[in-house]
Amino acid sequence: MKIVVLAGGLSTERQVALTSGTGVCRALRERGHKAILVDMFLGLEDYEGALEDIFDAPDGLCGQSRVERVEPDLEAVRRSRRDQSPSLLGKDVLTVCRMADVVFLALHGSCGEDGRIQATLDLLGVPYTGSGYLGSGMAMDKSVTKRMMDSLGIRTAPWHDIHYTESDIPRLAEELPVPCAVKIVNGGSSIGVALPDTKEQLEKALRDLLRYGNHVVVEQKIKGREIQIAVLGDGYLPAVEIIPKGAYFDYESKYQAGGAVELCPAPITDAAWKQVGEMALKLHKGLGLSVYSRSDFILDENGQAWCLEINTLPGMTPTSLVPQEAAQVGLNYGELCEKIVELSLAARKAARA
Repeated sequence: MKIVVLAGGLSTERQVALTSGTGVCRALRERGHKAILVDMFLGLEDYEGALEDIFDAPDGLCGQSRVERVEPDLEAVRRSRRDQSPSLLGKDVLTVCRMADVVFLALHGSCGEDGRIQATLDLLGVPYTGSGYLGSGMAMDKSVTKRMMDSLGIRTAPWHDIHYTESDIPRLAEELPVPCAVKIVNGGSSIGVALPDTKEQLEKALRDLLRYGNHVVVEQKIKGREIQIAVLGDGYLPAVEIIPKGAYFDYESKYQAGGAVELCPAPITDAAWKQVGEMALKLHKGLGLSVYSRSDFILDENGQAWCLEINTLPGMTPTSLVPQEAAQVGLNYGELCEKIVELSLAARKAARA
C-alpha cells in the first residue's frame, strides 16, 4: 500500500511524533509498503522531485530523529518554514495524503490528537489510523475525559475544572487542596503538568502553567504504582509498570535512556491487570474510540486502580509502551504497525457505512 506517515506538527510533542513516525515508516517499508514520512507542519518544502514519484523516494524521506531532553522551541519551528501563513498544514500535505491508500497518524498532542486532522481527512475521504474526530477531540480534553470517567463509574481522583487568570491565583492557591496534580487540559508527554505539595508550590505552578493557556484540571494526588495499559481492537494488552528514576514520570524520564524502568508485563496480580484492563476498555468504548489507545493508572496500596487519562495516539517508537505490550502477545513492531493499519481501514469503512 501507499502510506503517508504523518508526523511532526506544531505541538509540544512534535519531536516525539517525529521519532514515532520515523520508526513506523521504516517498519512499514520493511514489510513491503511504499511508506513515506511527512511532517504535517513543514510539509514538502524540501522535496525536489515530482509529486507523482514521491512514494518511490529513497528511505521514504526518513531522517534521523530523537527526542531531546527539553520540549521543542515551537517559535523556532514556525520561523523555519518558508511559508509563514497561519496554516498548520505544510506544503502539499493534503495533496500527498489524497494520493495515499491510508494515512498513518504518528502525531501526538494538540495538532494530532484533538480531532482536527481526523475531521479534515474525513472531509477529503482519506482513510487514516486510530480513532475518529469526535472521540479524539473528547479524549484530548482532560476535563471532558474526567466527566466521562465520572459518568461511566470509572474511579478517578477527585478533581476541579478551572479557568483562571493571573489575578485568580492567590485565591485558588488558598482554596485548592494540596498535595495535588495540576494539568493543562490538552497537554501530553507530561508537558504542562505540575505536582505541588505546598500552597507556595501550587501558586507557582498556576503561574507557570499560564503560558500554555488558562484552563487546567486540578486533581488530588494519588500515591501508588504507575500502571499503563493499551487497548488494541476489542481487547486489552498486558500492562506496563513505570518506575521513574526521578520524582515522577516527566518528559525527560519518558524519552531519555535510563529515565525510568519499564516492566512489561507489569508485576501485578491477574486481578489487578483485569481491573485496569476493563477500566481502560470501558473508557475507550465510552468515548467512542476505535483501533487503539493507552490509558494511565495509579494502583494504590489497597489494590484499587485510579484512572488518570487516556491517549488516543500513544507513542509508537520501537521501544514505546504499546509496542512493548504487543510484543508480549506475539506481535512484533512491524506486525503491530500493520495491525493498526488493518483495524483502521475496517473502522473507516464501518464509519462510512
